[in-house]
Amino acid sequence: MANQVESVKTYLEPDLLDRMHRYWNASNYLTIGQIYLQENPLLREPLRPEHIKPRLLGHWGTSPGLNLIYVHANRLIKDKDVNAIYLAGPGHGGPALIANVYLEGTYSEVYPKISADSEGMRRLFRQFSSPGGVPSHVSVPTPGSIHEGGELGYVLSHAFGAVFDNPDLLAIAVVGDGEAETGPLEGAWKSVKFLNPARDGAVLPILHLNGYKISGPTVLGREENEEVSQLISAHGYEVFVVEGDDPKTVHQLFAETLDICYAKIRACQEDARQNGFSSRPKWPAIILRTPKGWTGPKVVDNIPIEGTFRAHQVPVSDVQNNPEHLKILENWLRSYKPEELFDEEGHLLPELAELAPKGERRMGANPHANGGKILVELDLPEFKGYALDVKHPGTEHQESTRQLGKYMRDIFTRNADQKNFRLFCPDETNSNRLGNVFEVENRCSVGKIIDIDDHISPDGRVMEVLSEHLCQGWLEGYLLTGRHGLFATYEAFAMVSDSMTVQHAKWMQEGIKLPWRAPISSLNILLTSTCWRNDHNGFSHQGPGLIDTVLSKKGSIARIYLPPMPIACWRSRIAASAVKTMLT
Repeated sequence: MANQVESVKTYLEPDLLDRMHRYWNASNYLTIGQIYLQENPLLREPLRPEHIKPRLLGHWGTSPGLNLIYVHANRLIKDKDVNAIYLAGPGHGGPALIANVYLEGTYSEVYPKISADSEGMRRLFRQFSSPGGVPSHVSVPTPGSIHEGGELGYVLSHAFGAVFDNPDLLAIAVVGDGEAETGPLEGAWKSVKFLNPARDGAVLPILHLNGYKISGPTVLGREENEEVSQLISAHGYEVFVVEGDDPKTVHQLFAETLDICYAKIRACQEDARQNGFSSRPKWPAIILRTPKGWTGPKVVDNIPIEGTFRAHQVPVSDVQNNPEHLKILENWLRSYKPEELFDEEGHLLPELAELAPKGERRMGANPHANGGKILVELDLPEFKGYALDVKHPGTEHQESTRQLGKYMRDIFTRNADQKNFRLFCPDETNSNRLGNVFEVENRCSVGKIIDIDDHISPDGRVMEVLSEHLCQGWLEGYLLTGRHGLFATYEAFAMVSDSMTVQHAKWMQEGIKLPWRAPISSLNILLTSTCWRNDHNGFSHQGPGLIDTVLSKKGSIARIYLPPMPIACWRSRIAASAVKTMLT
């Protein structure tokens, strides 16, 4: 049974409610401005065709919901001094997140030319989805981001990877209902079965149901709240539902629900940290159901827009050439009353600016979203000590990955206090001859453990799950928040998550261009059961495609290491990284 807060007419005091609503209006206004405007950012004069961008690109439909969650997360952070980051799963919610990190001041600190005034706002609008500007999804140039929104399905795996061994961190992970249809996202709900409240942080999933994809309904958007709640509850969550289309009511409902969920998270953690881990708790999750394109135009050309798929991207098109559409856009923008949000110079009014957290508590400035700033280097043993003594050619029969297993065993030992290294593997650690790690570490599970299990513990840091997407996503989230790890898999199965490797390489390629993004550690992938060996698994476990993929990347991003052994015994290693791999 889902939890649905019913009270709430006065959960937020009237003054705070008014200011939070206006702050939300400001973020919505800035979102629309990025999609449409190249001049007249504060509407100090009537809107004219020359104020409109020549090409309209962007996604409005998901943005009001993303903005609402951000505003409320700010209140939670300020009230409870929460250490939180925000991961936006909906693919093209870029303008919403940019709007919020601009309002909180982080964007102008990182990019001084995008100043917190009318000229800076004009530049903010002009750069969006423009050549040489910023993309329409939440991406590398967006302060506070560790999640590339363009390829759907990975927000939960990145969020859980971020909070492993990060006991004070809360990852607010917004799942779009289109994204919820993807295989990787469906599989990622089970990440909660690996989260230890005694030593890890927490993820608060927020499934945002607005009903539509780009041109059709979403599967979960058409389901009743109870059915969706049962699906998520079955994965191990306590589900809370917030639904509505009246903004002031939804503000009240969501504020109370968010506080309840955070209190439950802290209770789980405090109990485990004071009394020791006993069993997997029911972590909270929120279903937020609001209209697609909320607060946007309801009707254009006698066709419904708000609450339909037509609000997904640009709700009002042909604005430069259609005077009626231009008037609809102007009325839409003025409905947020920018004169009550910004002063004459374009600064956010002080009573609204004070709603944002300060310093590194701002989600755009949180160092965990710029993991290189908090990276602690691994204490690595001298690799030469793991060399095999071959006195005569052809007299030794050894396995290269067996030596790597010993090496990683000692990495775990030497970094036990730092707690910043994990091995990710789809149930193949022993098969890959890495079993020496179990001399000092265990497989992680916070589920039921029975006597016949082998090296399984809630405290384990060997992450075995039969999903390459999860292994890779967890590792990416772990690395992007300043830690180290390795993903080991059979060669053919690495192709399951091949596109994730490409996306991470793109992230690294763009990240090294940004001086404010500190370098993170390498993404290390160990490929085993390689071609061309046909004596056992045959074609099913062979497929050198990932090597082909990585070979196409720049040398500043990728490294491929092949051990000097006969082809039949290859055990190849790939590192896709902006820095040299740690396992060479």
